[in-house]
Amino acid sequence: MSSPNHDKDGNPLIQRYTANDRSNHWITAICFILLAVSGLAMFHPATSWMAVFLGGGQWTRILHPFIGLVMFVSFFVLVLRFWHHNKFEPGDKEWLQQPQDVLNNREENLPPVGQYNAGQKILFYVLILSMLGLLLSGIVIWRAYFAFYFPIEIVRLGALLHAFCATVLIMSIIVHIYAALWVKGSISAMVRGTVTYGWARKHHPRWFEEVIRKGRTKLD
Repeated sequence: MSSPNHDKDGNPLIQRYTANDRSNHWITAICFILLAVSGLAMFHPATSWMAVFLGGGQWTRILHPFIGLVMFVSFFVLVLRFWHHNKFEPGDKEWLQQPQDVLNNREENLPPVGQYNAGQKILFYVLILSMLGLLLSGIVIWRAYFAFYFPIEIVRLGALLHAFCATVLIMSIIVHIYAALWVKGSISAMVRGTVTYGWARKHHPRWFEEVIRKGRTKLD
């Protein structure tokens, strides 16, 4: 019988994310949602109604860049936390070459996955590039403080780059959410911070073996 700190088989739960990891993640996620709706509100008249979420058009224009800075700082801390888990390894190339096994959950046919699989690592670097593009272009087009330092042609290019990076980021986050829903237990891991032996053994066997070897379960 399971308990708050053990799975249904009596095994102690494995800590995948600390409280700081989870807080950092959800601050970034909340900022992303606010930025997505406010950015869409300013992007096209058909979505201008979304400005209501930040108190109207004027407040949307004021708050959007400041929330963007908060998201970038929060995301940068996440990058520092998880950078060493997202280095590409020899097995990642083989993982990417077996999309049918990945999509059909035939994980026994795939090379043992560590903390993150190759798809998650690619997403990690796409997010980094998108965030950097948004920060740099956002500074260029921030009319209240910086835009007047740049020629109008650069400001226009900055606006185009900002829209492009925002589109890539939104699509990447949609993929991220879909994958989290697809792999049952992923969302609860980011909510509670723990996973079961079965989840870890199935989806991240090499990481599971490392955790067991080092005795890094939540409760022994």
